[in-house]
Amino acid sequence: MEIGRQPSVRPALPAGRDDRDEESRAATVMVPVSELLPSDSPRLRGEDAEHVRLLAEADEWPPLLVRRSTMRVIDGMHRLRAAQLKGQSRVPVRFFDGTEEAAFVAAVKLNAEHGLPLSRADRLGAAARIIASHPQWSDRRIAETTGLGASSVASVRARSTAPHEQLKNRVGRDGRARPLDPAAGRLQASRLIAAKPGSTLKEIAEQAGISIATAKDVRDRVRAGQDPLPRKQRDAVAHEARPGSSAGAIGARSSGRAPAPASIDLSAVLERMLRDPSMRTDTGRALLQLLRPHAEGKWSQLAAGVPEHRAATVARAAKLCAEQWLRFAQQLEAVHAE
Repeated sequence: MEIGRQPSVRPALPAGRDDRDEESRAATVMVPVSELLPSDSPRLRGEDAEHVRLLAEADEWPPLLVRRSTMRVIDGMHRLRAAQLKGQSRVPVRFFDGTEEAAFVAAVKLNAEHGLPLSRADRLGAAARIIASHPQWSDRRIAETTGLGASSVASVRARSTAPHEQLKNRVGRDGRARPLDPAAGRLQASRLIAAKPGSTLKEIAEQAGISIATAKDVRDRVRAGQDPLPRKQRDAVAHEARPGSSAGAIGARSSGRAPAPASIDLSAVLERMLRDPSMRTDTGRALLQLLRPHAEGKWSQLAAGVPEHRAATVARAAKLCAEQWLRFAQQLEAVHAE
């Protein structure tokens, strides 16, 4: 493209579009160099002087991308410096209408795709900044933007000090929100299926925040009397529930005393759970088996049957079991809190 020649006009991007929009599609216009401001570049070391000199030898360049509201260059700082080096008064520009955060994302993506490649340090720094401004984006989506691997983005996120633990979903490359904890979505789906067996897969998926394919898998598992969680997710949940893990540590942050239990008929509760189809899974049966001795309430008989020399040991074991039940109860309340 020769400087000054106008390409075909593309439709402009409305200012109200969300941060996924990467660049305005407005026509290229010639803009005075003096009106343009330096970019908020992902390049940690700024412009490369040698690259500027090479560009200055070229007769034409692609248009610069400039944020309309600030006249700050998003993509094309090397081209702008080359134009200044050649003494050009105007450069071809396409305008971007979006937020500052969206402009930075566009700068990273464009720099990662063409021109002078971003260094790995540039990409990692950009990933950290995008995680801070777009914590809801998935690792894969940020990886696609920065040119990093998803595992590298996950490592950057793990080192981030930003408090994003409250997020329950991440937005993927297709723009759809998915739960951070897929097990939570599956468990919610199983509860919905138990409460409303006639619900469609679309209704289950929307209410549980999972895909329709996952909703179908959960429904098939529940109908077959299986656990709604695949083995890998069951193992992960079990790991989180262990004492000392982040989930198991919930009890350690409490007062250390069990709250006074509500006055309920545990035998009646157990009977209702035994009749609940959603409890006819491996996990449900195991839980009911653990609850049965508590419902029978034969504590006096059990205590009388403990040899005197084992009384202290059994008492300590009983207290440990009570603490583990408390942690389990607190975990359930935390996971299923509205």
